[in-house]
Amino acid sequence: MSLRAEVVVASNRAAAGVYADETGPLIVIALQELGFAVDAPVVVPDGDPVGAAIRAAVDGGARLVLTTGGTGLTPTDRTPEQTRALLDREVPGIAEAIRAAGAAAGVPTAVLSRGLAGVVGDCLVVNLPGSRGGVKDGLAVLRPILVHAVEQVVGSDH
Repeated sequence: MSLRAEVVVASNRAAAGVYADETGPLIVIALQELGFAVDAPVVVPDGDPVGAAIRAAVDGGARLVLTTGGTGLTPTDRTPEQTRALLDREVPGIAEAIRAAGAAAGVPTAVLSRGLAGVVGDCLVVNLPGSRGGVKDGLAVLRPILVHAVEQVVGSDH
C-alpha cells in the first residue's frame, strides 16, 4: 500500500482563477514518482485557508503534506504561521536545506523563504516556495529523504 500525500497551493491569484497554478502539478508528479498516492493539488487563498487545508489533509489520513507558496515576505504570505500553529514538532534541517539549495543554485533570494517543516500527528508537513524554480530546488532536496522521513514519523526502523 502506498503512502498518501496531499499538495496544498497557497495563492490568492490562482485560487481566484486569475492564472493556473503551475507549481502544484510539478509536486504531484514528483510524489507519484516516489510512490506516493496523491490527488490533484488543493488550491486555496493565502492565510487561514492554508491551515484549514493542511488540517483537512492530516485528518483525512495524509502521511505527507507539501505546500507551495505563501512563504515570502509580503503581507499576505502566511503559510509558515498557519503551519507552525499545527505542528507538534519542527524538523528545521529540511527547511534549512531547501533554502541552502536555492542559494547554492544561484538564487540569493532563496534565503528569504520562511518555509517550515515539521510533524503534525503522523504526518510530515513541508512548506516549499511558490516559484517553479523554488519548487524544483526543494524537490531536489526532498527526493532522497522523503520516504524515509515519512516512515520515521511513525517509528519505522532505520
